Amino acid sequence: MLTTTVCAALSAAGLAIAFLTAWRRRFAAATRIAAVALVPVGLAMSGLVGLGGKIGRAVGGWAADLVLKPTVWAGFAVLACAVVLWVIGRVASGRSAGKPGKQPRAKEEKPRSAGSTSGTPALTTPPSGRQKTQASDGEDFSDIEEILKKHGI
Repeated sequence: MLTTTVCAALSAAGLAIAFLTAWRRRFAAATRIAAVALVPVGLAMSGLVGLGGKIGRAVGGWAADLVLKPTVWAGFAVLACAVVLWVIGRVASGRSAGKPGKQPRAKEEKPRSAGSTSGTPALTTPPSGRQKTQASDGEDFSDIEEILKKHGI
């Protein structure tokens, strides 16, 4: 009963401040203040204030048990053991993917030419027979050959 009265008083004070703010023609700020002022009454009417008190008492009791009871410490040791076992299982499953019986998870890469050391394939000149047939088709590759010679390829 006392909690509800305190919440109602807080809301009344907040609504009074919102009214004074609206009197000064700051309506957006007054609306925000009124919204915040209604929270304590809403919490009291919905019973969440009492729930917060129960949660606070429960957390306090658990903290006292944590310090004083060895079974709580044993429970944390069991949880730590479970986490360690889970991590070991994940590491072991990751290593078994690289065995010959399993398919690798990596993407298939395109084979690179023997002379290429970077990620791009090496530019090679076509064989002389192929060069003659392309030249006979009417295509001129002299400018490309010039660029390649300029870069030492």
